[in-house]
Amino acid sequence: MAETFDYIIVGAGSAGCILANRLTEDGKSKVCLLEAGPPDWNPYLHIPAGFIKTLTDPKVNWLYEAEPSYWTAGRSIGVPRGKTLGGSSSINGHIYNRGQRMDFDGWAQRGNKGWGYADVLPYFKRCEQKIGNGDDFFRGREGNLSVTDLDYQHPLCEAFMRGAEEVGIPRNSDYNGMDQAGVSYVQRTVRSRRRVSTARAFLKPARGRPNLVVKTRAHATRLILKDKRAVGVEFTKGGRGGALTEVRATREVIVSGGAINSPQLLQLSGIGPGDLLHELGIPVIHELRGVGENLRDHYAPRFAVKVKGIETLNERAKGIRLVGEIAKYLAGGKSIVNLSPSMVYGFWHTDPSIKSNDLQFIFTPASYKLGVHGLLDDHPGFTIAAWQHRPESLGYVRARSNDPFEAPAIQPNYLDADEDRRVVVGAMKLARRLIHTEALKPFVDVESYPGADVQSDEELLEAARHFGNTTFHVMGTCRMAPSSDPTSVVDDQLRVRGIEGLRVIDASVMPTMLSANLNAGTMMIAEKGADLILGKPALEPIIPPSI
Repeated sequence: MAETFDYIIVGAGSAGCILANRLTEDGKSKVCLLEAGPPDWNPYLHIPAGFIKTLTDPKVNWLYEAEPSYWTAGRSIGVPRGKTLGGSSSINGHIYNRGQRMDFDGWAQRGNKGWGYADVLPYFKRCEQKIGNGDDFFRGREGNLSVTDLDYQHPLCEAFMRGAEEVGIPRNSDYNGMDQAGVSYVQRTVRSRRRVSTARAFLKPARGRPNLVVKTRAHATRLILKDKRAVGVEFTKGGRGGALTEVRATREVIVSGGAINSPQLLQLSGIGPGDLLHELGIPVIHELRGVGENLRDHYAPRFAVKVKGIETLNERAKGIRLVGEIAKYLAGGKSIVNLSPSMVYGFWHTDPSIKSNDLQFIFTPASYKLGVHGLLDDHPGFTIAAWQHRPESLGYVRARSNDPFEAPAIQPNYLDADEDRRVVVGAMKLARRLIHTEALKPFVDVESYPGADVQSDEELLEAARHFGNTTFHVMGTCRMAPSSDPTSVVDDQLRVRGIEGLRVIDASVMPTMLSANLNAGTMMIAEKGADLILGKPALEPIIPPSI
């Protein structure tokens, strides 16, 4: 007979680990957490610079590929997603970035009651333990998730921020506080030289509870539905070829597989666009047109610059120098092994008339061949990347067949909307202005990519088309929206429309893109989602002062 639990959570990622912790706190509710990947034993998952390895490791990464499109010049762009305890919080760039207050107010204005900034701020605070600088009105000090400021200050980073001030962009001591605008060192989920994933921050403290069962290498193949109610999950242990097993839920099934896996699982279970399911030979249990639609991602062209007169991370990351950096890391010293892929973050606008930041840019004193992460240049260099905050281009995630082990079709449709192309070109122009400030001028040798000969808007757009890349921020494929919206998948309680006992809680429910990396927002959704599941009163809203 199938094991029976009160709640089943599918996916032990950024949301799933938080849910597992919160739903078992009472010591009574019996919870089963299913994760398709292995335990988080791989040492690269815990070393901050280990992301370079895990971004291409199929043991801990789904390594999805997006479909080619015109605006990517026919290229297929990788879509890495975490496949281990902690999910993408175990393999990402460990940046902590909430987004602007207007993002969440926009969610509420679309009819999603209880999701305005004042409503979600207490959940952000409950989640985090901000260490160091921060206004306690906005920042949490007692949560599970450690958030720290980068303490590795490279001279090029300081020069870059002085240059930003030259062009009118102020320094901001806390972009997750009162106002996002400005430039500063990054905040990240790293403490004591170790990544703080949700597996470490939330799941590890809960693992000793007798009412929590964690099953790794458990690949969910479909939801078990009865009379339009979710009553369990079918999965295989150990991947393709493993025996099918079932677990049953007396209260709810919560899908937390992320923006790619959650819609695919719903579709495989007969919940989704009817024409797609008919085409794949999947019986339609409940037609829900929005499942898999509304996919969005941040698309970033990168500028690579060859520098002179100063050492960069390129030289330190090779040969005997790298051995020395590893030794410093092991001894507890400052080392490149403890760094994030980006060291400086900035938030600004393409036009002074825009009152909310419509772009984000990053800086790091390292450069990659053709501006793509993974292969460092052989010469000293730095990188500036800039991207649009709130893309309008819409894509999709669609199952290719009824085989749960076949990767779905993923099409972000990067730069499909005219507005996206306009903002990306504006972001590239700002990046170039930052390269040529007086503060950086002594260090700039030559712009190696896209190159000084690329000047016109048309040429910049072509460069973005041929060499732009994902920032790994996919979302929106199980959209939260009122019932009047034909793309709605979940309501503002995160319940799947038309199916009892089923919720989706992860980045896929975001109605619109955040002006941010998505890990912080996903964790907030899980914190609030746990209270919704348990029927707890919402935390008291925190009304922020006007900017």
